Amino acid sequence: MDHFNYQNGHLHCEEVAVADIARRVGTPVYIYSKATVRGHFNALKTAFAPLAPIICYSIKSCANLEILRTLIADGSGMDVVSGGELFKAQKAGCDVKKIVYAGVGKTDAEIETAIHAGIGWFNIESEEEFANIASIAKRLNMQAHGALRVNPDVADARTHAKTATGGKETKFGVDIERAKRFFDAFGNDAFLKLDSIHLHIGSPIYSPEPYVKAIEKALILIEDLKKAGHKILTLDIGGGFAADYETGASPSYQEYADAIVPLLKPFKDAGGTIILEPGRTIIGNAGILVSEVLYRKQGGTKNFVIVDTGMTHLIRPTLYEAWMFAWPVAPGINMTPPNRSKTLEMPGLEKVDIVGPICESGDYLAKERYIPPTKRGDLLAIFTAGAYGMVMASNYNAQPRPPEVLVDGNTFKVVRRRETYEDLITCEQ
Repeated sequence: MDHFNYQNGHLHCEEVAVADIARRVGTPVYIYSKATVRGHFNALKTAFAPLAPIICYSIKSCANLEILRTLIADGSGMDVVSGGELFKAQKAGCDVKKIVYAGVGKTDAEIETAIHAGIGWFNIESEEEFANIASIAKRLNMQAHGALRVNPDVADARTHAKTATGGKETKFGVDIERAKRFFDAFGNDAFLKLDSIHLHIGSPIYSPEPYVKAIEKALILIEDLKKAGHKILTLDIGGGFAADYETGASPSYQEYADAIVPLLKPFKDAGGTIILEPGRTIIGNAGILVSEVLYRKQGGTKNFVIVDTGMTHLIRPTLYEAWMFAWPVAPGINMTPPNRSKTLEMPGLEKVDIVGPICESGDYLAKERYIPPTKRGDLLAIFTAGAYGMVMASNYNAQPRPPEVLVDGNTFKVVRRRETYEDLITCEQ
């Protein structure tokens, strides 16, 4: 799962006590485990090894350069959705041929930069976007490769509505019926080679079945396109593999692979290329957000634990109603959690709302949560905060963003410093 564990009643990241990091760096702070990042990436690569896929890590889930460099060193490509993410992928040293560029709103400047860089694929979202990229490639007299994003009308019932992207009624991609007409219209363009299919059905996907249904539909489409004279060289099945917000909540990589690999092996054996775009599943459990308890208060029948971080640093609870495990950093041996679950039953717990300092009623990290009693000055950890945590942080209420720390064995280093008040006004001077 990850390398965060309690030793003698104190939370550790790998071999480093989390309290020691907080004492030296301050709170709030994001802490990542390098061993977890590498372990997840290489376990995924091993599970899908029969397909020899190009694994393109989804930068939008966590974009710290040290995280990107760690994954690139293990062979990862990058899935980007903006010019800024492309810039970061290049700064981290990614092989540009292993970069896929998605997103429905690519600007002309971003497209031109990506073509000049020589990226592997544009994931095409619409007819107008294809025509625009093709015209820019023609003006530059350079050839690019495109993968049409196809919506198979498949979803996981447990995927939040705001992160489900595989249905027909979505701003992403085109439905299968339109896909055939799309290739008839654009499949022979000389400057934007349309030779690939891209699928992404949302995140997180908690079982292999939605992938199976989507891939089966894609393979039928590929055969139909082949009969019409369009050869598909690459199939990108996207990301969305789940992370363990609760212990054991998501399938293992091998469970996903056992269902997916047999479907794709004939395509691979015929010379096709497979791409995966994991994000949350790699980085989610690899990070925690650590905060300090500022105050305790009672409001009516509710007990509030007020901490020094909130929706500006971790917006998922209020944006997605996301449940994330929260527990003190030093609860003592008798209060060490046996697992991370919504239904922990331990004596001595109290029900609280964990809230932040932001002037919004939606500023919370956990509601009606049973945790060990806490007092002012205690440290709290929010687990599985590596994905869509720091990347979605803001300066609302003029709050500086926290630092990021990467732990490697028995050492750690700050990989992004804490913002200062001066940083808040740098771009305004």
